[in-house]
Amino acid sequence: MVLHGAVIIEQGVTFAIFSVRESVTTYTVRATQFRRAVAPYFPNMPIILMSQDRYGKPHYNGRKDIVEFLKTIRVDQIPWKKYHIY
Repeated sequence: MVLHGAVIIEQGVTFAIFSVRESVTTYTVRATQFRRAVAPYFPNMPIILMSQDRYGKPHYNGRKDIVEFLKTIRVDQIPWKKYHIY
């Protein structure tokens, strides 16, 4: 599985963010399943999910303080990279 994401350290908090389909950020069950699948690869990190609607507006799902921070930056400021998870 190839994921597009980033590990970010901001104000002493290390978290992982992943770009996912809008249906993942919309439905709690799908978001929970995704987090459980990737959590072993990103231990002890809050996992934030990001999707974009058809207009390109980002939607975040995760810890509220981190989501509020992410709303203050542009999506292209996130240091995205590919993660290969087996």
